[in-house]
Amino acid sequence: MDSKSPAFAAAPARASIERVTVPILAAISVSHLLNDLIQSLLPAIYPILKENFHLDFGQIGFLTLTFQLTASLLQPLVGTYTDKKPQPYSLVIGMGFTLIGLLTLSRASSYPLLLLGAALVGMGSSVFHPESSRVARMASGGRHGLAQSVFQVGGNAGTALGPLLAAFIVVPFGQPSIAWFSVVALLAMIILFNVGRWYGAKLAELKAKPKASASLSSLSRKRVAISITILMLLVFSKNFYTASISSYFTFYLMSKFQVSVQDSQLYLFVFLGAVAAGTVIGGPIGDRIGRRYVIWISILGVLPFTLMLPYANLFWTAVLSVIIGLVLASAFSAILVYATELVPGRVGMIAGLFFGLSFGMGGLGAAVLGHLADLTSIETVYKIVSFLPAIGLLTYFLPKIEKARF
Repeated sequence: MDSKSPAFAAAPARASIERVTVPILAAISVSHLLNDLIQSLLPAIYPILKENFHLDFGQIGFLTLTFQLTASLLQPLVGTYTDKKPQPYSLVIGMGFTLIGLLTLSRASSYPLLLLGAALVGMGSSVFHPESSRVARMASGGRHGLAQSVFQVGGNAGTALGPLLAAFIVVPFGQPSIAWFSVVALLAMIILFNVGRWYGAKLAELKAKPKASASLSSLSRKRVAISITILMLLVFSKNFYTASISSYFTFYLMSKFQVSVQDSQLYLFVFLGAVAAGTVIGGPIGDRIGRRYVIWISILGVLPFTLMLPYANLFWTAVLSVIIGLVLASAFSAILVYATELVPGRVGMIAGLFFGLSFGMGGLGAAVLGHLADLTSIETVYKIVSFLPAIGLLTYFLPKIEKARF
């Protein structure tokens, strides 16, 4: 019954009429790369900040929590507002917050100033993600999974590049060199200004056309609410686990295998590179076989590898981290597109909610796991979080709202 809903049957018809706006999709993906490159600098420089400011793991976790909370709490609000009143040039303004945050981090001389810089970078992210997700969907030509994956892979590539650049720039030249990345923010602002011009013109074009009747899901409000809750729990498991890698993998490698700071950054880059590659896979496969199946495979399917990771040697730790990043990353694009199909016409709100939840869970995970690492050990943390992907069993309760399109 669900797979024959008019809300979902209409999607392939639209896809056959519209075309993917490749330049805009590429521009918003590159902007996502630059935005998330800047964001990923923060966890990448934790070893430096820990030494310079004599921080414990709890303080590092709280630094991540501050960044993630400003990003997560504002995103649903921004998305809900822009669903009603789209703001094409808000993307430039959001990147301006990120620029100021970068400069603050580069000159910070105390822990409160580090928190302020992290909060400003988070605010920039809270504006960027809901509106850029809407742009990606508008440029998708109906191929929503593909568009979301292209958009996401830019962000994940940026996240992977951050630690690499930190290893070769910030580690040798110190905290002030963070300011050099302001050039990246300025480049992103230029690209986003041009995206904003297209976005504004597209909105004017859509307003000039006769309004199509709103497509509605055949599911009850209760079923939609339960499904959204399940998706949020899946995002929780994914991002809580990912936080253990992005925030503490360098410390884990240095503690367990005695690798150098610079080498640990390279291992983190390899993991994040696998995350970027996995993102490319999830969306297009979801367009073909259905997003519910992708969610099954990417969340629950990673469980055997997370369980093995705490007991592996250095070589197999690197191999398992690549497999985990590749499989786990394919989930988010599928989850986000699935959620927008559950609640048609609320792209900004859904994007803000799930990107916000993603950041929030990452921040909460970093804070909790940092405190746990102080009480026990970083190795114990990895043994505990290895069970999180078992939450993927909840995928069984998600409704089948789409047909496979081979």
